Amino acid sequence: MIIEQFVQTPFQQNTRIVACENTRKAICIDPGEASPEVVEFVKTKGLELSAICLTHGHLDHIGGTRFIKDNFPDAEILLHQAEEPLYYSLKQQPLAMGIPPHQLVAMGFDYDDPPEVTRHVEHGEIVEIGDLKFEIRHCPGHTLGHIVLVEENERAVFTGDCLFSGSVGRSDLPGGSHEQLISSIVENVLSLDDDFTAYCGHGPETTIGRERMTNPFLI
Repeated sequence: MIIEQFVQTPFQQNTRIVACENTRKAICIDPGEASPEVVEFVKTKGLELSAICLTHGHLDHIGGTRFIKDNFPDAEILLHQAEEPLYYSLKQQPLAMGIPPHQLVAMGFDYDDPPEVTRHVEHGEIVEIGDLKFEIRHCPGHTLGHIVLVEENERAVFTGDCLFSGSVGRSDLPGGSHEQLISSIVENVLSLDDDFTAYCGHGPETTIGRERMTNPFLI
């Protein structure tokens, strides 16, 4: 499995290209901003971008969706149905954060409307990217429709803003619930074996074993 990480947006969000080494098919997980660097990586490595998967609908995880879709028009856009209201409110999200309209361009938050979602993904569904098989797990708590992606054979889980190294996602935003977040993590992330690597939406990667033993929110 090929994993290339790009740290993007003022929120230091991790956008990733994940590809099958055998077939060269790839998925973009959480394109945070319009990034020629991401497009160049896909093209220069000879990858075929099959899908854009959004763990949730916050602006720092979806702001580059239109740019990626425009450059790879055949790529599906995958999102949990409960995230649609947040996803389609992309242009309003910076204003809701209190950013003045005249500062949107300077701060990189002057978004076009996001492209139409191609397909809703559901809990337990398998998304195949070449030989890679990503199991979708619904993990609400940070947002209503937050998902994580589990690749069993590669011992990898892409946790979005659900679980971080030594921390967990915020639950004080609209649609958030701390109780639900912890329940989601325990049931759908900590249920994985200790050797799984967790690729988080912000900050460094970690392992399930490390978080099980040391994360202060989970012990």
